[in-house]
Amino acid sequence: MSTPVLYCRDSLNPRRVDEHFTLEAREVRACGGTVALIDHDALLHGDAQQAVAQVPAGLGSAWYRGWMIPSDRYAALAEALSRHGTELLVTPEQYRTAHELPGWYAPFVDVTPASVWHPTKPGEMLIADDLTALAELLPPGPGIVKDYVKSRKHEWEQACFIPDLANAVELTRVVQHFVELQEEFLAGGIVLRAFEAFSRLESVAAEVRVWWLDGEPRLLTPHPDSLFGRGLVPDLDHIEPAVRRLGCRFVTTDVALRSDGVWRVIEVGDGQVSDLHQSASRGELAALLVGP
Repeated sequence: MSTPVLYCRDSLNPRRVDEHFTLEAREVRACGGTVALIDHDALLHGDAQQAVAQVPAGLGSAWYRGWMIPSDRYAALAEALSRHGTELLVTPEQYRTAHELPGWYAPFVDVTPASVWHPTKPGEMLIADDLTALAELLPPGPGIVKDYVKSRKHEWEQACFIPDLANAVELTRVVQHFVELQEEFLAGGIVLRAFEAFSRLESVAAEVRVWWLDGEPRLLTPHPDSLFGRGLVPDLDHIEPAVRRLGCRFVTTDVALRSDGVWRVIEVGDGQVSDLHQSASRGELAALLVGP
């Protein structure tokens, strides 16, 4: 029996899948899978029952595939679905573990840049002394700032890259700008990471997204923001044990080739909310979700 997949609905046409996921949902149906709709907006506004109103009762075990969901909202979604006879294949605990850096960092500590973090609320700014103390836990040199889930790499110089972690003025300036730009969407807290130099193709980092199911690498795609990546085959021998230690069913790892020739993990994510590069096969992912 095929596995149902729950997609975000189109906010303008509630009977259809969100346009961003339309092709993927079509491939799921072509594989014999069942598609049901979630109201993502209602979920984010705290109404989990309304969010699952269109989900048929008694679907059994299902995947979610759609836009990112804060971990507490994902737990509310799982609870509301359970009352309708549907269990998410990724538990709320697994989702938080893969979705937020403090959850996945320990298993990957040897294969990802050194990181430290401090929980904060949206809009809350750490004082310079606290930021300096946090940065001192990292190797000297440059670093980046992000929250538990995302960075602002497209505002690289203003709100991401810190040329010298020991420079308290620059450190505070970049972190403050990051917090301001994240607004209410800042997830979990502030993360500082050591900067590592990666191989580049025409000034763009060569980055590959690896899709793992039950600890096995099942699909390689370019990173969604990458102009390149197709055809690159990363060495995963030192990364696979970390994925297995993580213990989550469906995850992605974004990996890049460091300038010394070692493949490193840039980010880990829950596969249900990981985006596909525009050139990637929706059919391959659909077959992975639906199963034999």
